[in-house]
Amino acid sequence: MKANRTATPYLFLVPAMAVFGFAVLFPVIMTFAYSFTEWNGYGTMVFVGIDNYIKAANDVLFRDSFVHVLIYIAITIVLEVVVGLVLAGLVSVHRRGSLWFRVAIFTPVMLPMVVVAVLWAFVYNNDFGLLNAALQSLGLDSLQRVWLGDPATALLAVSVVSGWVYAGFYMTIFYAAFNQVPTEVIEAARLDGANEWQLFRRIKVPMIRNAITVALLLCITGGFQGFDLFYVMTNGGPYGATEIPTTYLVKSVFTFQNVGYGSAMAVVLTAVVVALGLVFTRVNREKPEDVRS
Repeated sequence: MKANRTATPYLFLVPAMAVFGFAVLFPVIMTFAYSFTEWNGYGTMVFVGIDNYIKAANDVLFRDSFVHVLIYIAITIVLEVVVGLVLAGLVSVHRRGSLWFRVAIFTPVMLPMVVVAVLWAFVYNNDFGLLNAALQSLGLDSLQRVWLGDPATALLAVSVVSGWVYAGFYMTIFYAAFNQVPTEVIEAARLDGANEWQLFRRIKVPMIRNAITVALLLCITGGFQGFDLFYVMTNGGPYGATEIPTTYLVKSVFTFQNVGYGSAMAVVLTAVVVALGLVFTRVNREKPEDVRS
């Protein structure tokens, strides 16, 4: 008789599920449990029910942090996804020497984000920064700013850095997608008299709609996960102008030692990200699969 091996495939899943349970599932459950308590991390834990969620709903700074991150996401969609799409289109047309161009554009992605933040903090420095120095050399002294210290420009300044880093990442995604477009379709369009702009807008972009959808989802969810750039460059300042949910909840937990309230904010943030992902997926699923212009 052959041994019953029905359970054998599941045995191979045990190590992975154990790691997932310990590294992901258990912290999620504990964070949800902490959100119903008032605890400083080492003292007595007091159950407070939904008080932390009520506090979060009435916290103006926490609400504003979502506004800031939505503005940041809107800007980075343009600076990362749209710019990356345009760069990929240019590289796919001008292939000669494009390898070095792609490497140069992709290089910022490989740098540690903390290093990028420190470098750009020097660029934006109001006393000896490269940006103000360049404006002065061009006779545009009136445009000089304390870029990271002005509430009107701080969020935009951080968003530009994010765009500089990740535009190459999305360019690589779109370049790979463009290479999957059938050459027969491109050649047929050229025979019909289409120029490169028409090919890009009417043929290439519609045919990589799935790649664009994935890029948008990555950009949106990545925006909510943003932390290091904001923490190093502005730490939520000036006057809370660049405070986003992640920086605010980290301050609540590690600076103000309010683990319960920080956990409640983490739960809210997770729920918002999951809800947006589900809505985005549902809307994309309902779109017709039509690549015609």
